[in-house]
Amino acid sequence: MKISKDHSLEKISLVLMFLLTVCSLRMYAQTTTVRGTVVDAKQKTAMPFVNVFIPGTNIGTSTDMNGKFSLQFNGRYDSLHVANLGYRTFRVKLNIGAEQTLNVRLETTSRMLGEVVVKSGKRERYRNKDNPAVELIRLVIDNRDKNRIEHYDYSQFNQYEKLSFSLSNVSEKFKNGRLVRKYQFMFDNQDTTKVEGKSLLPIYLEEKVADVYYRRDPEKKKEFVKGDKKVSFEDYIDNQGMSAYLNHIYQDFNIYDNNLMLFTNQFLSPIANAAPTFYKYFITDTITTESGDKLIEMEFVPRNQTDLLLQGKLYVTLDGHYAIQRADMTGNKRTNINWIRDFRVLQEFQKTADNRWYTSKSTLMADMGMFANGKGGIYGERTVSVKDFVINKAMPDDFYKGATEVTPDSATTVTEGFWQQNRHDTLSNAESKVYANIDSLQHMKSFRRTMDIATLLLAGYKSFGPIEVGPVNTFYSFNPVEGFRLRLGGRTTPKFNKSIYLESYAAYGFKDEKWKYYFGGTYSFTHRSIWEFPVRSLSANYQRDMKIPGQELQFIQEDNFLLSFKRGNNDKWLYNDIYNVTYLHELRNHTSFRVGFKNWAQTPAGSLAYIKGSFASDSVQKVTTTEFSGEFRWAPHEQFYQGKQFRVPIPNKYPIFTLRAIFGVKGLFNSQYNYQNISLNMYKLIYLSPIGYSEVVIEGGYTFGKVPFPLLTVHHANQTYAYQLESYNMMNFLEFVSDHYISLNIDHHFNGFIFNKIPLLKRLKLREVAAAKFLYGGVRAENRPENDPTLFKFPVDKYGMPTTFSLDEKPYVEGSVGIANIFKLVRVDLVRRFTYLDHPDVPKWGIRTRVRLDF
Repeated sequence: MKISKDHSLEKISLVLMFLLTVCSLRMYAQTTTVRGTVVDAKQKTAMPFVNVFIPGTNIGTSTDMNGKFSLQFNGRYDSLHVANLGYRTFRVKLNIGAEQTLNVRLETTSRMLGEVVVKSGKRERYRNKDNPAVELIRLVIDNRDKNRIEHYDYSQFNQYEKLSFSLSNVSEKFKNGRLVRKYQFMFDNQDTTKVEGKSLLPIYLEEKVADVYYRRDPEKKKEFVKGDKKVSFEDYIDNQGMSAYLNHIYQDFNIYDNNLMLFTNQFLSPIANAAPTFYKYFITDTITTESGDKLIEMEFVPRNQTDLLLQGKLYVTLDGHYAIQRADMTGNKRTNINWIRDFRVLQEFQKTADNRWYTSKSTLMADMGMFANGKGGIYGERTVSVKDFVINKAMPDDFYKGATEVTPDSATTVTEGFWQQNRHDTLSNAESKVYANIDSLQHMKSFRRTMDIATLLLAGYKSFGPIEVGPVNTFYSFNPVEGFRLRLGGRTTPKFNKSIYLESYAAYGFKDEKWKYYFGGTYSFTHRSIWEFPVRSLSANYQRDMKIPGQELQFIQEDNFLLSFKRGNNDKWLYNDIYNVTYLHELRNHTSFRVGFKNWAQTPAGSLAYIKGSFASDSVQKVTTTEFSGEFRWAPHEQFYQGKQFRVPIPNKYPIFTLRAIFGVKGLFNSQYNYQNISLNMYKLIYLSPIGYSEVVIEGGYTFGKVPFPLLTVHHANQTYAYQLESYNMMNFLEFVSDHYISLNIDHHFNGFIFNKIPLLKRLKLREVAAAKFLYGGVRAENRPENDPTLFKFPVDKYGMPTTFSLDEKPYVEGSVGIANIFKLVRVDLVRRFTYLDHPDVPKWGIRTRVRLDF
């Protein structure tokens, strides 16, 4: 209220202001309490994590695991909304200052139509035969290839991508907590308008604008990036890798594909070839658009509510093309997906010059919950939009050569003016501030201190500016030869020099009383971090340390403390003195090659001995070899996260091929043998929707030349209690050697396909896994020690029984079945060994565990 300056009205105005203030205080002093339960109107089941809120305010809560909620507030608010992705918002008027109880029944935006039609008092089963909805969907399937952009010989368009993540419904307790008390400016940037019922605090944003060109024959897609901008945490994490991982979770999808990859899970498309077997379809309406196009509105639902399938609406054109004009889909509440409370998939299409339809916009929205109470979480959204779509404009063949994506350095430095002109959609006010806010956050000493602690706990390194010390999980370990082992190491960071990287460590074993150490350096020809893709570097190092023959670990340091615990006998070790020089060259198309030089002196330790004759006095103290090596690796469309120690792959449907060759040269730097080794490894992730996916690894190798067993292929064994994907979990170290072999590993994830159908198990969201591993090979006669006394005898135990063998006429076979997704992280396998059970000290059964984050 504005107070007049006229003196004669001043007292009256003040009195009126006082009365209004008193009335307002009395009104706001009134407390309104609302309690209730939210259920699915169709399924009659309780709905957890539903948003209950006062529109236009930050006042709200979420339902618990039983669908119950309680909300108490002061103020003259008489309207309450109950909202959830994929459901119609429920609105109700409240009695101010009163206590009231609500029983809310939410209806899906895609109506779950009745599965039966009542005729003469009898129920008629849903059938595909003579069903007009199924006949229509089969026409859509038959015309699917004609309605894809791949139908055209050439197409080009401008594409804009936006990926954003926000904290949702941040509680007052968290805002006022000690950890974030200094960052209150962040909470002033909340958005309560983007998603009804949610208060969003943007924490991550990335955008990309590109011109895209497609050629059908031979097929090639070329993308010229004009602008690329993202929130950066480069001092603490791999920003490039994080972007790749987030885009993998929110990756491109197309309803015209047989399967849609959403959150690392594969959903069968409602217009896939096999879709009528798994979905039910219902024609619900006929619609005429503003442009005069006639569409059939069709709803679809899964036949089995527990399968990894979608539900929603399709709008099908009636112009003879039977194309999809719009798809609005969501997941079923009963599907086995981690962390995702709700999600929605939208895909829109526009008409081309020849009256077909192309994808103009795709949006994936998801509400992810980190906590069981459902009151907070992360909201993520990715939008890809297309404009200026041109068909059949040919480009020269040379135009398509080279990398699929071309990103000049200038794309990351474009001005804000460029983005204002080239964004297909404007940013919200909160989104527009996220870049500056995160940059300000990273310059605060308290935030940097917190991130240093987090990096130490999660990655194992403590940064001191130009150097970092770690990894901490290797500071202490133990084994039968060294006993108690202490290690301290460190390396330089890009703050020291972006082109030069140095690393070193020293370790001491208190039982063998020997020092071990490593020092090395790498020069980056790209003048960026040596970890930043694509790498072009030259490395040289020297290492004096210990190793278990045949132990091959993935993404773990060999002297990790947790791996000190091993089953069975573990006393066959090697002391190694290794000089290495390696050149690595990676290309942007994820083709890479590596050439190297290695001089290796290996000395047996523990119970391992290299014996030629019949007596211990005939033992050889050391074997020295000099090798030249080459590796060619082809990983099309590879994605990975670059950690502090390893590249962690982000699996996708594309294969990875690795070809390696080694050439040993006798007489060079005291080398004792001539030999050659060649191997080929092929990895492929095979999706078998809706029954999960399989990780398949095939490998074969051959060693040429006459060599003792330490230079043969020592097959990867695992005597730890951790489940290793590419090692044999029931094989002992140095149990098998070969000079020729072929192997097959299959690891299948059912994603709850079976457990979801068992009432007592589906609530736990457990998932079934099964694996099988086969290894077939052998040792040629010329490399068998019984045929040549100049070769080392295979090792034996203290009773003289052999402990190292060649594969005979039968393969080594092991298999496992297990339960994954325990606490959404843990996998436990029961492993069974099927062959060579007569070998000494080999287990028949075992239990192995693995920790892995899955959606």
